[in-house]
Amino acid sequence: MDQRKGLILDTIIREHIKTGVPVGSGIIVEKYKLGISPATVRNEMAALEEEGYIMQPHTSAGRVPTEKAYQLYLKNLPADAGRKNDFKNLADILRDKDEAGFKEAAKLMAGVSGNAVFWAFHRHNLYYTGISNLFQQPEFRELDMIYDISAVIDRIDEIVDDMYEDMKPGLSTFVGTKNPFGDLCSTVLAKYKWGERTGLFGVIGPMRMDYEKNIALIKYVFDKIGG
Repeated sequence: MDQRKGLILDTIIREHIKTGVPVGSGIIVEKYKLGISPATVRNEMAALEEEGYIMQPHTSAGRVPTEKAYQLYLKNLPADAGRKNDFKNLADILRDKDEAGFKEAAKLMAGVSGNAVFWAFHRHNLYYTGISNLFQQPEFRELDMIYDISAVIDRIDEIVDDMYEDMKPGLSTFVGTKNPFGDLCSTVLAKYKWGERTGLFGVIGPMRMDYEKNIALIKYVFDKIGG
């Protein structure tokens, strides 16, 4: 992908992550001042749509990123992205590295991320919080979407149990169709060693989640508990 098209796609992704609404060429030209003419932006957006990076929801004239776009965005995300976020409040909570502290940390992480957070202290011992955050996302307010995401929540224990042994230690990010929690969502998670046992925790949100912040958040917690 050439630089100009990549810049426009990156701008669409960042604007959609921020607002949750489809992005039109006018917003890109007027808000971001990229020095690209409106006609060129429209042409490049048409090419991006043809290549499968953006799509037009039936209810809007704007465009939204596809799973393919988010995969490319993650691939190009700098290693230090999101580090400017301040997670220091978590450090004290995590100091004792016990189950009560991890639960308290999960609540704070749900607030910081604006998404749902799960924490499996070991297999068959799961805590999750922030589910209401999912239903506040624009993507999940339509009736059929509410049904789909509710079905995922109903199965969250089973999903975590199924993936627990297969997960490799360290951080992982799953988008859309590659996500164990369903193709409507993305998940950033980490598997760690806790004493003689392993644990698994992560953030579940829409595909439009703030990947920079959430990856930095999960990495911060993972580092604090010693991986």
